[in-house]
Amino acid sequence: MAAEAMGLRERKKRQTALRIYRTAIALFAEKGFDAVSVQEIADDAEVSKMTVFNYFGSKEDLVFKPMVEHFSDAARAVRDRASGESAVDAVRRQFLEMVEGRDPSVGLHGEPFARRIREVIMKTPELMERAYVESEKGARQLADQLAQETGDATLALIAAATLTAARNALVEEHHRRLDGGEAVDEVAADAAERAHRAFDLIAAGLNGYAVKA
Repeated sequence: MAAEAMGLRERKKRQTALRIYRTAIALFAEKGFDAVSVQEIADDAEVSKMTVFNYFGSKEDLVFKPMVEHFSDAARAVRDRASGESAVDAVRRQFLEMVEGRDPSVGLHGEPFARRIREVIMKTPELMERAYVESEKGARQLADQLAQETGDATLALIAAATLTAARNALVEEHHRRLDGGEAVDEVAADAAERAHRAFDLIAAGLNGYAVKA
């Protein structure tokens, strides 16, 4: 019974967080990030202002908290890769899995809500800056992981920057084509081929680099 009650409370908490999140994004998309107050979000979501801050630490977190973990995706792929797999192949494999799953974090989203989030970020300088900072943090985590394994901090930074840039370029291409009116399935149809070409180029330059023992 206690476990069932705990499960119900957790579901209610997730539902509340999702309601606040979707309310905030809808208001930001309609009025602009700077024109919307946290109190207005709370009122529309039918919660208190304190509840908003309990779930999301800041106004910026109303945009970034649900997605911030994805900035560390490449670092996780490298950290968790199997023996015999190189860093490049680990990041490639993870990216291809996300493409196959139409993961919104790699720019393959059919839901209008996901596109609204991107539009809000692109129209708001402080959110663009936050996105850049989070991306740099993710690249640094990847570099730290590679440096720990290889003992060469400089080459680790170069490899991490290259892999991060490749992922970002592929994601941006997905966004560009979707913004141009192409359907998600149409973009995804050749996304894997583009990703393979990109990672093949990197693998040629980092041949044999950071193969896990």
